[in-house]
Amino acid sequence: MSSAALHPAGRSALEPVPKLGVGLLYNPSLPEFLRERRDTFDYVEVIPEMFWTDLGPEAEGPRFVELEGWVAMLDWLVTQCPVVAHNIGLSLGSADGFEPAYATHIEEWNRRYGFAWHSDHLSFVRVRTSDGHDHNAGLAVPVPYDHEILDLVASRIEIVQREVAAPFLLENSVSFIDLPEQELTEPAFLNGVASRTGCRLLLDLHNVYVNARNHGFDALAFVEELQLDHVGEIHIAGGSELAGMYTDSHAGPCPEPVWELLEWVVPRAPNLGGITFEFHDSYYAVLKADGIARELARARDIWARSHPR
Repeated sequence: MSSAALHPAGRSALEPVPKLGVGLLYNPSLPEFLRERRDTFDYVEVIPEMFWTDLGPEAEGPRFVELEGWVAMLDWLVTQCPVVAHNIGLSLGSADGFEPAYATHIEEWNRRYGFAWHSDHLSFVRVRTSDGHDHNAGLAVPVPYDHEILDLVASRIEIVQREVAAPFLLENSVSFIDLPEQELTEPAFLNGVASRTGCRLLLDLHNVYVNARNHGFDALAFVEELQLDHVGEIHIAGGSELAGMYTDSHAGPCPEPVWELLEWVVPRAPNLGGITFEFHDSYYAVLKADGIARELARARDIWARSHPR
């Protein structure tokens, strides 16, 4: 059977994503930069949950209430460049509480805005308590890397793929604790999910660097274990020290080890569609417009060596 053989979700084993180039993750500090520095980026990634208020599945009226000013910005943005979606609400690893209706809403936005692809994290954010109510954990909680959870996550990705027409990418997580006696390494888990569902991987190199620093492993060995033909997008970012840990705080420019990983990965990821620079809006005062442009230019140089015009 060819490499385009279909999985149960009806997706190709190597579903292509468009080759967009270099982009940045939208935050509230960026409207002026996006208008005045259009030549520095090829696309913008947005977190759709920032553009609506989710009143929950038990809401009596409309569940997703759009934030008018934010949506107006997105309406303008899609006229200027390609847009990709990076969700934080699917909660693929929740033991309970996964909602196909959430994916249905993402597809409504995909039809409206034409996302080049969409993604979410290998983690969970929703926790169902004994009173039957869902609570948001406030951060992306990583899953155990075992075969049972791989089956669970893969089955949910297949639901998302059936609901949303755009290609789906799964992002590797940050973990601040080691779970004992796991059956799989994180790269083996990611490889398994991608092979089973045909989804792409969103390889967050700063997340890899964070975990390598905090847990004492070799970041390059981690990415060498990945099947890089599944990588559709790469995230790069900066971080900071907090209480003896190095955190994925998106604090300013990328550290040099992240650039070194990017240099190594890009020419080895034949289906890569884009490199996305992330920073938190509170660090705009540190970076300023010229600093953002420098990060994007450095990423564009690495991209261009493997993707000549």
